Amino acid sequence: MQSEKSFEVRSSKREEEAAVLLPVVVDVSRIKKNNYRMDMTTCLKSLLLAIQQYTGSRTAHTAAQLQKQVEEVSGLKCDQLLSSGQVLPSECVSGLVELVGNPNTSPALTSSIISLLTQLACDDDSREILHSSYNLTSTLASVVHCHSATPGEPLVLQCLQVLQKLTYNTRVFQSTNYIHELITFLMTNIQSQNEDIIMPCLGLMANLCRDNHSVQSHIKSLDKVKPFYRTLISFLAHNSLTVVVFTLSILASLTLNEKVGEKLFDAKNIHQTFQLVFNIIVNGDGTLTRKYSVDLLVDLLKNPKIADYLTRYQHFSACVSQVLGLLQSKDPDSAAKVLELLLAMCSVSGLRSSLCEVVFRPAGLKLRAAGRKHGTGPDGGRKAESGLALVQWLSSPVEGAESCSLQALLLLNELLEEALGADSVSDCVLSFVEMLLPVLLSLLKVLDPSQGDAHLRKHCQRITYVTGLLLVLCAEDSTRSVVSRQVSAKLCLSQVESLLSCCHSNNPLTCLPPGSENDLSQVCAEALLRSLELMSKLRQQVKDMETSFYRMLQDQRIVTPLSLALTSHHRERVQTGLSLLFEATPLPDFPSLVLGESIAANNAYRQREAELSVKRVAVQEVPPPRMNGSNMLDSPSVTSRSVHSLVEKIQNGLELQDQTKDSHVSEIVEFYEQKLSALASKESRLQDLLEAKALALSQADRLIAQYRFQRAQAEAEARKLGCLLKEAERRREDLQGELGSQVLEVERSKAEMEELLQHNARLQQDSEEHQGLKGAYNTLLNRSNENDRLLKELQSAHISLTKQSEALRRNHEALQLQHDKTLSVLQEKEEEIRSLRSDLQQKNSDITGLRDKLRAEEEKGKEKDQERRELEETVDVLRKELNKTEQARKDASIKASSLELQKSQVETKLKQKEDELNKHSAMIAMIHSLSSGKKNDVNLSL
Repeated sequence: MQSEKSFEVRSSKREEEAAVLLPVVVDVSRIKKNNYRMDMTTCLKSLLLAIQQYTGSRTAHTAAQLQKQVEEVSGLKCDQLLSSGQVLPSECVSGLVELVGNPNTSPALTSSIISLLTQLACDDDSREILHSSYNLTSTLASVVHCHSATPGEPLVLQCLQVLQKLTYNTRVFQSTNYIHELITFLMTNIQSQNEDIIMPCLGLMANLCRDNHSVQSHIKSLDKVKPFYRTLISFLAHNSLTVVVFTLSILASLTLNEKVGEKLFDAKNIHQTFQLVFNIIVNGDGTLTRKYSVDLLVDLLKNPKIADYLTRYQHFSACVSQVLGLLQSKDPDSAAKVLELLLAMCSVSGLRSSLCEVVFRPAGLKLRAAGRKHGTGPDGGRKAESGLALVQWLSSPVEGAESCSLQALLLLNELLEEALGADSVSDCVLSFVEMLLPVLLSLLKVLDPSQGDAHLRKHCQRITYVTGLLLVLCAEDSTRSVVSRQVSAKLCLSQVESLLSCCHSNNPLTCLPPGSENDLSQVCAEALLRSLELMSKLRQQVKDMETSFYRMLQDQRIVTPLSLALTSHHRERVQTGLSLLFEATPLPDFPSLVLGESIAANNAYRQREAELSVKRVAVQEVPPPRMNGSNMLDSPSVTSRSVHSLVEKIQNGLELQDQTKDSHVSEIVEFYEQKLSALASKESRLQDLLEAKALALSQADRLIAQYRFQRAQAEAEARKLGCLLKEAERRREDLQGELGSQVLEVERSKAEMEELLQHNARLQQDSEEHQGLKGAYNTLLNRSNENDRLLKELQSAHISLTKQSEALRRNHEALQLQHDKTLSVLQEKEEEIRSLRSDLQQKNSDITGLRDKLRAEEEKGKEKDQERRELEETVDVLRKELNKTEQARKDASIKASSLELQKSQVETKLKQKEDELNKHSAMIAMIHSLSSGKKNDVNLSL
């Protein structure tokens, strides 16, 4: 009891200590996070300093220092570093890209920098920033051009791999620096025999050609395009599926609307192409191959003729079922590409009904089976998983797999719109809707502004898609009744309230301009209008929905989203805004004056933004001159000197007098005027950067103060933890003393226990003798009882074996009857075969006679041509009948062989049953012999 009490005291003290340490652990995690931010900032500053030192003096020491800093930054987690919009990472990346493009940089350092840039390009936004803002594509193309003489070099392969990653789903303009050289390099090496470089070159060429008419026209205008086409066609027989997919993608981009493409993708070959692409998608050797296969099929579907071929493809439903099976995996990349393919198929009107049949019907069967709580077969379960897997991707988290969720919502929107637009809605669709609705309503969560603008933007986009799907369901009476039973006015009201608060609480400094498509206020406004439209659709069916709807329309905060919708350039948003305005205008408290002022302000902002965009385009259209590495270092000073000299000439009037003499002077003046405007814009950007640096410096001071305060808190908590540690040590010493006394007591108890054990051993010997005699008696008694029990069991076994023997005999008789029937059927089939053979011989004799007549008629000349044609037609008919007869003979022989096989199987089964029957008879005989023997013999045998 004392030990139990002491244990309870110790456990309660441990719980108290854990409660004290819990906030300490949380604060320590926050300190670690802040330390990680400070480490990243420190590393980036060191990297920027190393870049500046290496640019100033290119020595081995500065190169080694820069290499070390690049490796340190590569060891940190750099997710979404570029998309954060900070100045320090931007300057570092600009310096690194400039060093990569400089041919004087060592290959090892260039490779390390490219590895770091590849690590930074971890998501689509970062890749877009590196491509558009930092011109990394043209820089890497220049590196490939500089090392084009050694295509097998690791640096060239690394550049090609990074270029393939950057240019995927990104349009590269033909005017980009070194693109023509890169295309020439790719075409040359694709036609080479180097297997290591062919695959990255094909992948990059597929990216450059896809949806890029300028690059396609440039390749078609080259002289070596026909040998290039022949090389690509030869790659279609390659043993690597990835190479085949890359090749088909390039050929589809270049030759789909030409004679080569018409021959390659004609009606004879297109079905084999479909089967190949579907097999690669389902059984591909990696995500990359599956990704390019989906892109290829999506590009082919854009051609109306190929889309029509796919509607007539006989294995389409089976292939789509297998593709839907890929949604059961947990890979968001594969799921995103599968959903992209299904959305592309929905754009073809002839495929939408087939997709609905594949998705909805199995899911309906699965739902009803689950409702009855009965198990299904393995085939039915696999077929039903496609629709359920599609629904499961709806509830994927907002961060990470948001594209899969949005694509799944779009796909269901298209399919349900097609299914509900039919003459009658099937029960399978209604069952699917009943299963889908709880998942959709679970996605309508209240927004949390503390999670950041990016999370809110994604969440609002999901709400927009979910409410759009609910509006599609409300378009049909049967599904609207299902929706109205599960949607409540409280849910819609809370959703609209949170969206209104989100529209009016976002920070204008962190948001994009109101004209932008991804602006948080624009996205929130669209989600809000969709929610109000849903309330308008359900106001007659749901209790208290009409009151909540009209109350929200009279809210003053509705002005901003409504004005954004009415001034939008999207037709659907304007129509939604007008319908809501029509409902809200008769209401007494609707703020119509405020709405008018907001619309006017939006129009004024759009006009001003349009004027500024025209000026920006005029400044950005100045083409930067292409420079080498040495000229890149001296370009600012040379440009400034030339600009100053030009200004002086213009002021003195010398340039104006020479304009009539030189026809190119006006172009030079225009170029330098554009250069001046570009320098002015650059000066304004530098001023903005300076202000951003000042803001970043103030933020850094604030972070330093915050860090010092948190460090003082951590030191105080560390002292507190030290005191707790000392107290625990003191308690441990006390418990050590108690443990020593307990050990002494245990030793004394052991001595007493040994004496008791000796006495117990003597008693045990006497007891063992008694137990031995008693055990012998019990053994004999048990043997007797056991023999009686075994006798009863053997009797019951004899009865059961007799029943089994009788059942086997009946089964044998039935099988004998079936065997006799089979023999009779076999004889009938043989008679049919004999009759068919006789008919065949008769037909053969008729054919020979007709052939003799035909030869005789041919000698008669031109007068008997008409009769000869009739006889040829008769011969063709007889040949068809002969083929049919031969096919019937083959079928009959196949059936006869199958019946022979069945006969052999039945005979083997009969032999097995007879062997089992003999075994059972032997067992029965043994049982009879055992039961009739003597009891003592049975005991001895046992």
